[in-house]
Amino acid sequence: MILDTSNHPEMNYILFDDYSRLNLLPFTYTKPVCELRTGILTIREKWELELQSKVSFHTQAYLSGKFPLKAERDNLFINGKIAPTAELLGLVKNLKPHEGIRRGNDLLAWRSDDAGSFDAEALLGKAREVETEYISMKDVWNFFSKNDAAIRQDFERLTKGRTSQPLPATNTVIGDPTLVFLEEGAIVEASILNTKSGPVYIGRDAEVMEGSIIRGPFSLGEHASLKLGTKIYGPTTVGPHCKVGGEVNNSVVMGYSNKGHDGFLGNSVIGEWCNLGADSNNSNLKNNYGNVKLYNYKKDQMVDTGLQFCGLMMGDHSKCGINTMFNTGTVVGVGANIFGGGFPPTHIPSFAWGGAEGMEVYKLDKMLETASRVYARRNATVSDEEAAILKAVFADTEKYRKAL
Repeated sequence: MILDTSNHPEMNYILFDDYSRLNLLPFTYTKPVCELRTGILTIREKWELELQSKVSFHTQAYLSGKFPLKAERDNLFINGKIAPTAELLGLVKNLKPHEGIRRGNDLLAWRSDDAGSFDAEALLGKAREVETEYISMKDVWNFFSKNDAAIRQDFERLTKGRTSQPLPATNTVIGDPTLVFLEEGAIVEASILNTKSGPVYIGRDAEVMEGSIIRGPFSLGEHASLKLGTKIYGPTTVGPHCKVGGEVNNSVVMGYSNKGHDGFLGNSVIGEWCNLGADSNNSNLKNNYGNVKLYNYKKDQMVDTGLQFCGLMMGDHSKCGINTMFNTGTVVGVGANIFGGGFPPTHIPSFAWGGAEGMEVYKLDKMLETASRVYARRNATVSDEEAAILKAVFADTEKYRKAL
């Protein structure tokens, strides 16, 4: 994506993390909030597209090696958990120096000449209250519960004024064919695409293999693929470089992760560099049809999601063996390896190794060896910055593994 910064050459844009970062663990262990995907794009990608400018990050110190802060004389801080809208964009761009906007307990944006002392909580009371609607990620389940609106916004953002690559005649479209958009290099053959409930977006060089059935809203990222006969219920996002098969319902797979075989994934969020073994399944509905509770890192206890359907939350670099069964409302940390029969616990610590019959610590050096092999399959390498982040997460999450 080529960015034109001529409209605001003097402005420096910074996306910041606020108090919600802790509610979005384990996904924010390894990246700032704005690097998480909702809809088609990450929140950062949405802002960069709308601002026509690159951004930098105000996040945790241990993440700054990979996600650095760039400070200038005139800085516009924008909340990294919020997706842009036309109205919000106008409010942000019209801020004067030392002026900010908020809604309730959320600082939306602040313009400052002092990036080093920025403190969202301290500035909240000085900001002007505004009434504006937007998509905000405050809890982990928001990524799938708000994905319908997020996909529709991104579809409009990415396709407005553009023409889709032609959809081959081997496919069947139910609904409006103009709501199917194929980027350059996308391959879709002998599949059924239903747009009556939302648009279908197929990214650059992505592939939908024969026999797949897709009900929108749906997004398939660049270089990602749906395996033969995949069944997709929207709203679902499959991020870039993913391989997905089986049955998926209202879920977000962030990127570079595989669910390549049969098995059910529903009302779930899967981080990057994860792998779900063949015929792995998650429950997304309790037997008593009650609200699902999830482990919350900030409160260090189970919290009521208010949702009847809620499945699996899996942090980056975690994996499970074949036939793994996840209970309703399971949270898996970073770098875990789950296998064996029975249902594993509903909160699996980062760098845990095992399953229902017991767990032990997954040693950091062994986990990094595996990560290096996984990256090599994508012609990538684990950078020093990424290794340092995983080392910091390993140390920070030690308290959760003491009982293993």
